[in-house]
Amino acid sequence: MGPVRARLPAVRSGHDREILRLAVPAFGALVAEPLFLLGDSAIVGRLGTAPLGGLGVAGNVLTTVVNLCVFLAYGTTAAVSRRIGAGDTAGAVRQGVDGLWLATGLGVALVCVGEPLVPYAVGLLGGTADVAPYAVTYLRIGLTGLPGMLVVLAGTGVLRGLLDTRTPLVVAVTASVVNLGLNALLVLGLHRGVGGSAFGTALAQTGSGVVYVLVVVRGARRHGVGLLPDRRGVLGSMASGAGLFVRTALLRVTLLAATAVAARIGTDAIAAYQVSFAVWSLLALALDAVAIAGQALTGRFLGASDVAGARAATRRMVEWGAVVGIVAGLLVLALHTVLPYGFSTDPHVRSLIAAALLVVAVLQPLAGVVFALDGILIGAGDSTFLAVASIVSTAVFLPAACAVLLTNAGLTWLWCATGVWMLARFATLALRTRGDRWLVTGARR
Repeated sequence: MGPVRARLPAVRSGHDREILRLAVPAFGALVAEPLFLLGDSAIVGRLGTAPLGGLGVAGNVLTTVVNLCVFLAYGTTAAVSRRIGAGDTAGAVRQGVDGLWLATGLGVALVCVGEPLVPYAVGLLGGTADVAPYAVTYLRIGLTGLPGMLVVLAGTGVLRGLLDTRTPLVVAVTASVVNLGLNALLVLGLHRGVGGSAFGTALAQTGSGVVYVLVVVRGARRHGVGLLPDRRGVLGSMASGAGLFVRTALLRVTLLAATAVAARIGTDAIAAYQVSFAVWSLLALALDAVAIAGQALTGRFLGASDVAGARAATRRMVEWGAVVGIVAGLLVLALHTVLPYGFSTDPHVRSLIAAALLVVAVLQPLAGVVFALDGILIGAGDSTFLAVASIVSTAVFLPAACAVLLTNAGLTWLWCATGVWMLARFATLALRTRGDRWLVTGARR
């Protein structure tokens, strides 16, 4: 946690430099994170189909839990950046310390609650008789890495709030490499099976968490901040995270509902949906990088009571989101007939993938703007509104998805329903940012 820049960007070129300085490393860190599970898959796949299937089931559970706790990163980013903008560096570090305590406590609680529920979670996700034992083994061991992973989320939020996205990139890449090495040693070298893979990943995640703790502790000592948890601070972090939890949970509901509809359309449809959704998810990482810049810069300007600066930065980040979305859309458009050949030998499935990717391409500019607006309001600490907006957009999507299923309209129309969902998100977020109620200034919202 090095010295904080006192001067905020005031001109368009300054905004561009700051956005790029934050977004590019953030994109690298976001890409590095999925490499944990990808590395596990590459090594466990050598053990056979059933162990790989078990990893898939267990990994889905762990990923869902971590995604639901992403408020630890988002909420901490907003709180820390506001404090920094207000010139209260010690207060910002205090927010970071409390965020780490909240992450640790939540992680330990989830391990204690989750361990006896492991067999039920595996059964709920449809683990077959040959896959279930591997899934249970991986999940029980993998849960031990959850506190470290949640600390990573909170620590990442602290550094983003300080406009540092390079350190999270270094930690994420290093952890991915270490994870791959540990998995190779434990699974292929020591023949510890799926349990060895889970232990290696948990160890890498815990090590990453320790790194963030050391960084925050160093900053706390530098600024004379105590390391014991502050009850009011921890409770405040929990309260601010509640709205973000609802927002994230409803996002997951939407995505799971879309998968469920695709599965009920037919085998070819779900296969094509998985491919097109993988492309969507990869592009979302680039759009999320702009959103992360939005979180940090918005909180910083509002903390400094610079409403004009927040407005100017908002406009520029929305422009960046649109540009990145247009580039992503054109890329998918150029490759939409080529990509299907890399995923299927079935001509019908390839045609479904190509048609779905056309809609994915068209939606990218809109998605870029939505992601940017979402990040801006997260940075503003407007979590209650984001929860309400998510309720509205989910309420719009679910009937549209059901209509696709009831009319047997097909996969392309399911992606069109996703477009309706994105339009609903855009409408609510754009209306909010056009007004002034989100522009709450000062160190606290």
